[in-house]
Amino acid sequence: MVTDTTNQPFVRNAWYVAAWPEEIDEAPLARTIMNEPIVMFRDADGNVGAIEDRCCHRGAPLSHGTVVEKGLQCVYHGLVFDGDGKCVKIPGQKTIPDQANIQGYPLFEQHKIVWIWMGDPALADESMIVGYPWHDQTDKWPHRKECYSIKCNYMLMIDNLMDLTHLGYLHTKTIGGDPMIHVDADTTVDRTKTGVLLTRWMLDSNPPPTYQKGLGFKGKVDRWAEFEYFAPSTIVQWSGGLDVGKGARENREQDGFHLRLLHAVTPETETTCFYFWSTANGHRQDEPQATEDMYNEIVATFIEDIDILEAQQSRIDLNPDRPLVSIYSDGAMTYARRALREMIDGDDAGVGSIAE
Repeated sequence: MVTDTTNQPFVRNAWYVAAWPEEIDEAPLARTIMNEPIVMFRDADGNVGAIEDRCCHRGAPLSHGTVVEKGLQCVYHGLVFDGDGKCVKIPGQKTIPDQANIQGYPLFEQHKIVWIWMGDPALADESMIVGYPWHDQTDKWPHRKECYSIKCNYMLMIDNLMDLTHLGYLHTKTIGGDPMIHVDADTTVDRTKTGVLLTRWMLDSNPPPTYQKGLGFKGKVDRWAEFEYFAPSTIVQWSGGLDVGKGARENREQDGFHLRLLHAVTPETETTCFYFWSTANGHRQDEPQATEDMYNEIVATFIEDIDILEAQQSRIDLNPDRPLVSIYSDGAMTYARRALREMIDGDDAGVGSIAE
């Protein structure tokens, strides 16, 4: 079986992470999503808005402007736009024509995440947003967040996250460990209504360096990794390990090593993306250093991912029509690609969801 390496069309009728809330402060935030320059800002009431980053008057970038009481003011001639893209002020002119309005994008802020809808605003159903309640449980799941700009197609990152056999080769110094533990893992892949659920068990295994640093295991552990892909661009992860003999498969909700991660990959262009990630530790929650240590371990891991993904994209760009060969361990990745294709087909039909 081969994998198509050509760039897939963007799914527009879907929610994508646009920013972390703290990125949108007193100054406007410029970000390109799906080749469209967008500016986000917070109005006087604290509500976030997203509009095209182009003034209707002379095309100046609105991200160079200033947030004022009524919206975002263009730095060039002072026109003001609200969070929906409506022009609400033209200096020296009482009448504002409809042609002065610009493109606005639905935004929704939930669980300390700002989501954007790039498609038909009439289809922007907030119930379709991926929930991540652990951001609101800082006593149980203290966390740190980041956003990386990566020079690769966004689906290469999704492929990477749904292919866990690479951990034992690329990430030996952090979350990986013995390569064969990953190759021989007890793995199940299930299609879901919204994407794919990948669950892997690595029983009676040596804890990898990150686990050992986090909890100081004295012997072998029963380890799991659960990745749920929500098409087109979000993955929620729960990984952890318990001492052998504690019945991890029957009850993972015990004291042990616990790691939750949000992965959200937003396409910037066909060959670049934004990778939003948040790591939360479910062990030693009352020790801030534990959260800091976990963050540093994850940073080191993701830097390794970024290096190989950007190198991978550079090689694909040399011959984008040349297919890649799939292997047995690509099962979850293949299902994820299939879920994406179904969503693309639904997008073309204007339904904004995965076909059932």
